[in-house]
Amino acid sequence: CFFPPDCECVWTDWIDVSYPNSSDSNSGDYETFENIQKNSSWVCAKAEQISCRAEKFPQTPIADLQQKVECNVNTGLICNNRDQLRGPVIQMPVCLNYQIRVCCVPSKPECLPTATTTPSVTPTTTTQTISTTAPTPTPSETPSSTTMTTMAPSSTTSSTASHTTTVPSTPT
Repeated sequence: CFFPPDCECVWTDWIDVSYPNSSDSNSGDYETFENIQKNSSWVCAKAEQISCRAEKFPQTPIADLQQKVECNVNTGLICNNRDQLRGPVIQMPVCLNYQIRVCCVPSKPECLPTATTTPSVTPTTTTQTISTTAPTPTPSETPSSTTMTTMAPSSTTSSTASHTTTVPSTPT
């Protein structure tokens, strides 16, 4: 996707609008775009990139914390307490408090996709299947036959030898 130079994504500060409730297994930490929009005036036309970290371990990669966390540009961050296990780093089976920052395309008219689009030509592929079936005789058809008669050369006698061969032919 090409944007003018002033429409390149810009990183937000660290965002933290949700805090996990350690006494509720149905709780978790939900730094989702939906929750962020409910709790602030944050506007992001399009999230291009996302970065997620644990508040208490900002320099530790999430994978090293051994918590099951979803962090993506489509939804934001989701961590469910019920998905966590006791581990060597985190002794309680609950989510840590996480923060996210997002690289957003500015909400300027020139940066947003417009309703008018440039027509594009999409090549199409047509596949044609040709099936042929040899005709099969139906019970009402009678197979034809060809009769060939072979005559032996005549001799000086007056008798003629004759031999007849019948060869069935198949319809084509």
